Order: sequence, then structure tokens, then C-alpha cells
Amino acid sequence: MSNVLNNFLTENLNDLKSQGLYNEIDPVEGANGAKIQVRGSELINLSSNNYLGLATNPELKQIAKDAVDKYGVGAGAVRTINGTLDLHVKLEQKLAEFKGTEAAISYQSGFNCNMAAISAVMDKNDAILSDQLNHASIIDGCRLSKAKIIPFNHSDMEDLRAKAKQATESGLYNKVMVITDGVFSMDGDIAKLPEIVEIAKEFDLITYVDDAHGSGVTGKGKGTVKHFGLEKEIDFQIGTLSKAIGVVGGYVAGKKDLIDWLKVRSRPFLFSTALPPGDVAAITAAVQMIIDSTELHDKLWENGDYLKAGLSKLGFDIGASETPITPCIIGDEKLTQQFSKRLFEEGVYAKSIVFPTVPKGTGRVRNMPTASHTKEMLDDALAIYEKVGKELGVIN
Repeated sequence: MSNVLNNFLTENLNDLKSQGLYNEIDPVEGANGAKIQVRGSELINLSSNNYLGLATNPELKQIAKDAVDKYGVGAGAVRTINGTLDLHVKLEQKLAEFKGTEAAISYQSGFNCNMAAISAVMDKNDAILSDQLNHASIIDGCRLSKAKIIPFNHSDMEDLRAKAKQATESGLYNKVMVITDGVFSMDGDIAKLPEIVEIAKEFDLITYVDDAHGSGVTGKGKGTVKHFGLEKEIDFQIGTLSKAIGVVGGYVAGKKDLIDWLKVRSRPFLFSTALPPGDVAAITAAVQMIIDSTELHDKLWENGDYLKAGLSKLGFDIGASETPITPCIIGDEKLTQQFSKRLFEEGVYAKSIVFPTVPKGTGRVRNMPTASHTKEMLDDALAIYEKVGKELGVIN
């Protein structure tokens, strides 16, 4: 290793560790379910985005195995050569049905969706109005497009309207887009989509919603856009296939012309091998499950409400979450890391979330109950939270 690189890495890694900003990655020794095995210990898992428990669903596992037997372990090529299997076509038809749009396109990850879709439509002659708490993949997609990025205060509709007016009346931009998460994953609050749509209509803005943490969770499982009944008002609906869906990948849903454009101009679609057939088959079946029944969605919300009420009663600061996502906001980064470590030692796996994922001074443990948790598990977790919280002075 060069001396320059060695010095850079040593200095900066030591700096992160001294500030409590270095994240240790723990390999999970088995399936990522309501309970997990880490370092030989069985723990109640409150860190997973496996909202509906579908990542370990026996029926989906068998469907994936059957698809591998028929199609192999990989698609073999990019979609535009010969990597588009009939499985991919069926998946995208099902995703369009799921989101209430004319068409959909799948990608290898939700991150890829934002890198692909934003830069395929926006360029240096355009502007993007972006919520200050938008996900890192949105930020990177905006940067890649080279459009002017105009942040607006989180869920502040007055600020959005003022900046939309200024951008559109300036004459500097060919197109202006407004981008927001549907559900903000660190706080659990929901975007004010009706107000955003109203402003978009007033100023002819392109509307873009990344519903990674809303699909399967809000709108009886159909997502945040469906929750507000705005399927015909949102130009881009983005989602992941790795959270509530339980597998891997992402998608964009919208008008057929939009999807046709992305198929010929979005670089991750053009230059990355297609999703593997076993994954695609399992995803399609998982989406159908969510369409057919709200049972898992209802259980998720029941567990989320139960944990949220329990933590609030104990005196934890859980912010203003409107979804099952339940942060315990601690503030100090080192204390947050210590809190997470003690939870682990007592039997709960809940990772600390610190800068740069959240602003400095707002360190938290993000709790994510799923449809797979039992009340007994949640009661055990709450007892551990009470013990550790009082021990470290986080609660009285």
C-alpha cells in the first residue's frame, strides 16, 4: 500500500472511532428473521428491513428453488442483449399492477433505481427540488444528473413552494423536478404528498417519490402514493424489492412512455446483468401475496404500534414516527454506540445509527418490528430496553 493511502486511512479511521462514528459490521449466522444468530448468541432482531417477514417465507424459498432448477442461477446477460427472461416481463407486469401504473421496470437495487431514473431524465439544464432528509441514493442520483440541486427544508411546504416558484420563474431551467422519500427511514414520518402534488401542479413540476420504506408498509401494502390515492398524480414511483418484498432489487413504475425511455437511456439497465431468475420468481410471488392479502401488513402495524407504545411509556424519545419504524433518539454518538452494545449483550440486536446517516447530535437506535415478531419477543425486548436505558441514564 502506498504511504499516502496508508496515512489517509489510518488517520481517518482512527478519527471516526474516536468520535463514535465507526460502524462495526456483524455477520448474521443464519436467516435474517425475527430472531438471529450473531457471534454465537441468539438475539431478538430489531434491525431488519424485512418488514413482512417474507425473506424467510417457506413458499417463496421453494418458488426460488424451482426457478433456479428451470432457468439457472443467473440471467446470463444484460437485459438488452438476451438477459430478459419471460420471468422479468411477468415481474414488471405485476409491479405495474401493484403500483397502479401503466408499466414498470426492474433494476438490481433501489440505489440503482435512483442513479438510473434521475440521470436519464434530468440534466445540467434542469433543477431538482430535494427534501433535505432524502436518502443518499437520491442525493447521488441528483449529483450524477448534473442538474442544479435545490434542497428544501424537511417536509416544509412553504419552503418548497417558495423554491419552486423561484426556480420555475427564473427562466434558468428547462425542467424542474421535486423528489421526496415516501417514508423517511430514520424517523418513520410520511411525506406530505397531497401538498407536494398541489405545488407540483401549480408550477408544472415533475414528481418523483422513492417509496423504498413505504411499499408493503403503507397504503394497505400498496405504498405511500396509494395511501393518499395519488397514483395518477405521481410521475415516478420508486421502490425496492429488498425490504417488505424480502428479496433484492428495485423498480420504477409510471407511464409506459417513461418506462420505454428508461429502457433505452438508463445506464444501470443497459450495462448491468439482469436480476437472477430465482430472485425474480420469488419477488413476483411476494408482490402477489401483498396484493392478495393485508394479513402481514396488519400484523406489522399491530407489532409496530405495540413496541412504539411500550418504548414511549418507558420514557424513550421516539420522535414523530408515523409508521412501524421506531427510533430511540439518544443524541450523543458515543452513548448511542454504547447503548446498542449493551442491548446486544442483553439479547436485543438494534444497531446504532449515527452521522453521516443522520445529522450529528441525533444518534439513535432504529427499531424495526416485523410481522414475524411475537408479543413475547417484543415484551422481552422492552424489558431489556428498560434495563439498559436506566443503567445508562437514557431514561429515568
